Amino acid sequence: MEGFFLEYGNLLLRWLHVIAAIAWIGESIYFVMLDLSLHAPKGEHSKKLGVYGELWAVHGGGFYHNQKYLTNPPELPDDLHWSFWKAYTTWLSGFGLFMLLYLLKADIYLVNPASPWEWARNMNGVEAGILAVLFLVVGYNVYSRLCRIISPTVNHDGWLSAAVGVMMVIVAWLTTQIFPGRAAFLITGALMATCMSANVFFWIIPGQRRMVKALKAGEKPNPLDGAWGKQRSVHNTYFTLPVIFLMLSNHYSFTYSNEYAWVIMTLFIFAGAVIRQYFVLRHTGKNDLRYPAAGIVLLAIIGWIAAPAPVAAPAAPVPAPSVSQAGGAAAPAAATGAVTLEQVHGIIAARCVECHSAKPTQPGFAAAPAGIMLDTTAETLQHAAQIKQVVGNKYMPLANLTKMTDEERAVIASWNGK
Repeated sequence: MEGFFLEYGNLLLRWLHVIAAIAWIGESIYFVMLDLSLHAPKGEHSKKLGVYGELWAVHGGGFYHNQKYLTNPPELPDDLHWSFWKAYTTWLSGFGLFMLLYLLKADIYLVNPASPWEWARNMNGVEAGILAVLFLVVGYNVYSRLCRIISPTVNHDGWLSAAVGVMMVIVAWLTTQIFPGRAAFLITGALMATCMSANVFFWIIPGQRRMVKALKAGEKPNPLDGAWGKQRSVHNTYFTLPVIFLMLSNHYSFTYSNEYAWVIMTLFIFAGAVIRQYFVLRHTGKNDLRYPAAGIVLLAIIGWIAAPAPVAAPAAPVPAPSVSQAGGAAAPAAATGAVTLEQVHGIIAARCVECHSAKPTQPGFAAAPAGIMLDTTAETLQHAAQIKQVVGNKYMPLANLTKMTDEERAVIASWNGK
């Protein structure tokens, strides 16, 4: 029952997280579009009222007339709309998922036995969990410090963007050296999402509150409050697509289990940013195809890096293990031909099925991770490419809990997937 409640909590938190993220990102993209699509007011009445820009739109059978004021609206209604709860809910539900899925099983999901650094390989679950959380806390503080040092008055945002880009390259490399690949991608995405939510919490909303307070008191707002909020909102705009990819990456093992996972992650981050830049410019009426072209080139490079190298057929038949009646893998038995599906499934049954099963026997699992079940040869065949990828890169079994041997990995690597 404990496994079921963990899985049900996972479902509810994930549902809430996705709903809140859709609402937050959708609203953010809408306001970026609105802000960049404004035209100078044409009516004399609007000009006299101090309207900065306006946009006429049609949607859902009606017409909309949006107007933007800077710091001089004629009045501020009591029911002024604020945009922040969606951001907070997205982060809180996401961190809840991270606790449920990673921190509660940190010894499995956050300790990397293949790390090139001995201290990382020897961490226990508690230490790995604390380090993962520190990445979010320290990472945001480094990012925020860069903003305040490089562009405190929002006059050097180009240099700031370059510095943040370098920071993300360093984070991508560090996380993939310390944590298992899937966790590394998630932690990097969580850091970017933390920066986004913290921008709203510490900069955008407080600045807006100070501006509203000043206007209601008949005072002139500090223009830097608006400039800082705009700066952080722009950063959030370019973080959006990379974060979405990093949150989805756990479904695609060829990204995080690759030898050059940090390069793949970095290229995806920059590809998302340049693709987002294209849409930003489209809102201003520009159709600059250099940006989607750059994004396509980066994605093509990722495909080239991530593509598996062809496995040469062994000079001699590879020994294939048999499975004992007790369910454990026996010593490899001599094989007389090419590796067969039945031989591979014997390894899978011994090393993988206790988790990847319709009825997992591994404690804490109420259902197969990622929905991948390998109880039958048909299911093993269905997931052949994924099995070869994650077994070959030693990402699975996680932390090698089931003691898969190098000989067994060689058998799976030599399998033609049929």
